[in-house]
Amino acid sequence: MTILFPYRNRELKRIKLCFESLQHQKNKDFKVIFIDYGSSIAFSEPLKNYVSQFSFVDYVYSYCQFQPWSRAKAVNIGIKLVKTDYVFIADIDMIFKENFIDILHNIKNANQTIYFKVGFLNQVESQKVIPFENYKINFESRPGAQGLSLFPTKSLNDICGFDEFLHFWGAEDEDIHNRLTNLGFEEVFYNSEILMLHQWHKSYRMDESKKLSKQLRINNISRINLKRLEYNKENQRTIVNPIWGILKKREDFDLINDNKMALKILNKKENIDHFLFSELPNLKNEVLSVEFHIDNYSKSFKYYLKKILNKTVPQYYTLKQINDKVLLHIISFYHNYNYIYRVSDDEKLIQFSIQK
Repeated sequence: MTILFPYRNRELKRIKLCFESLQHQKNKDFKVIFIDYGSSIAFSEPLKNYVSQFSFVDYVYSYCQFQPWSRAKAVNIGIKLVKTDYVFIADIDMIFKENFIDILHNIKNANQTIYFKVGFLNQVESQKVIPFENYKINFESRPGAQGLSLFPTKSLNDICGFDEFLHFWGAEDEDIHNRLTNLGFEEVFYNSEILMLHQWHKSYRMDESKKLSKQLRINNISRINLKRLEYNKENQRTIVNPIWGILKKREDFDLINDNKMALKILNKKENIDHFLFSELPNLKNEVLSVEFHIDNYSKSFKYYLKKILNKTVPQYYTLKQINDKVLLHIISFYHNYNYIYRVSDDEKLIQFSIQK
């Protein structure tokens, strides 16, 4: 049995509660694959040192720290490394009951996908370090919350993993169950007892900002993900990834991160649209680095005066609009390429490099 954790930039305390609950399992017949999907050094270094003390953990780092978060892509990297017949897709926020591994072994079934009822803790309760049965549960998950699931490993490989179009958050868990159901697998909700407690954290959906931020975001992405979910379901799709589970290596990251020559592109609409739909598709066998800047003319008195007088003036995208257009374009067409994307510290320019 393999427990698979996708991860990026989470505090060490919640990881300790999670791993200590695994260390105290009655049944030791399991291993952990921990996929660090591009955490910053401030998180990855102490984490790597901490997990090294657990013999059952394999820590794997993917060099994608300047790419948007994708749980689907992180999980897929792990799926390709799983050697056991069954894999449980986990969450680092979990505290596991001491008979959790026992239950997994008892209920595993080659024809079923199984997801579990979870007890959610409030913020105060999550700060405590007490026996599992002494925690006070705030509320319980209901049927349909499929984020913590047990799968036959072969089933996930047969459908080429989770849908890698899905970035940031939302829809990937329901989608994987839908696609496996299309193949004839029975979906089961295990609610006989609560085997996992979810530590409190603020909702990530609240961070779906309408403003430009160094924390990569696309406005309205959760709705786009839900539309993808509906599309896959309505068309009874099973295999959706032509390429999947790519682990990003250090040498690939260094190649584009060290590229100092950047093409400056001003925020005129025709500049951005031409770059996305003409220049980028025609790039072959090279590294391209660009910086998106605000045209100073767009902030000038002369520009505003001409607009007031209904004179012909350039049309501009805001940097936030450029951010959303470029990131969505990458997710849609280029997410398997070697690339980095970041917003400057002062949030006045966007840097994008890609190897094609």
